[in-house]
Amino acid sequence: MADSLDTSAGTPYREGDLLRSGAVVAGLDPQAVETAKRGGPRRPFDFGRWFRATGWRHIVALIMVAFALFPIVFVISSSLNPQGTLTGSNALFSKIGLESYARILSDPQVPYPAWFANTLMVAGITAVGTVFLGALAAYSFSRMRFTGRRFGLISIVVVQMFPQLLAVVAIFLLMSSISDWFPAIGLNTHIGLIMVYLGGALGVNTFLMYGFFNTIPASIDEAAKIDGAGHARIFFTIILRLAAPILAVVALLSFIASVNEFVVASVLLIDTEKQTLAVGLTKLVSNPRYADWSAFSAGAVMAALPVVALFLWLQKYIVGGLTAGAVK
Repeated sequence: MADSLDTSAGTPYREGDLLRSGAVVAGLDPQAVETAKRGGPRRPFDFGRWFRATGWRHIVALIMVAFALFPIVFVISSSLNPQGTLTGSNALFSKIGLESYARILSDPQVPYPAWFANTLMVAGITAVGTVFLGALAAYSFSRMRFTGRRFGLISIVVVQMFPQLLAVVAIFLLMSSISDWFPAIGLNTHIGLIMVYLGGALGVNTFLMYGFFNTIPASIDEAAKIDGAGHARIFFTIILRLAAPILAVVALLSFIASVNEFVVASVLLIDTEKQTLAVGLTKLVSNPRYADWSAFSAGAVMAALPVVALFLWLQKYIVGGLTAGAVK
């Protein structure tokens, strides 16, 4: 604890200096006074006591961190292996080279830059659209009272019980029919894939944001209505700012899910140049005779960079609670 200042006499003195000077005047040992201030003599370090109190927690934390980091280290080591196979990859960083990165970026049969651009476009538009549509739906369920509101909320929960894999055949037939009338938004188009992603993620994100919107006091809306604000102005100027943490979480989860999604993208995207990273990279290891695991790992490492950058950018919104102090 820092020594406090005594300014009663006009000149600042630290409390510790006063105690030491008083001890000298009284003929006491200043070291004894310092020991008394600390609450007694310092006990010697006891490993057993430290381990029982907090040491085991540190050991468990280190084990969990090592368990989580090992796959990342293994993929990075495999991406730096110039041989292109997983043979001998158990010896981490035994061979280091950038041949895999150069091979996947320069191979004309592997349009990795096009896959990367397609993934960023699809995931970015999906994340923005998911946040906007989900926030509109959540605000309606949270602030408005209308017929079918409770049934709609229950339906959202029930629909999420069924995996999206069950609807792949129906989605393919639907997009094929749409292609006959509107080829721009049908099969083998990025817009069609984005529409499927938006429809599939709308339910769970709406329910997630609905719970957060309920924590925002309704008195804020009432005060804005007294000033003449309508629902649109309240939503865009007040609610969205207060709900920034949940919007950031939904955007991040939607972006990650779109980057990692494989089944629907592999069914809807037929042309190689229009495919995403999850579909394109799988082709590198789908050949049973030769699987270029090194190039696959290099592509996976580069594909993870946008996700990490987005997480670091949204971290302040995820951690911080912007609703604190909204109502005095």
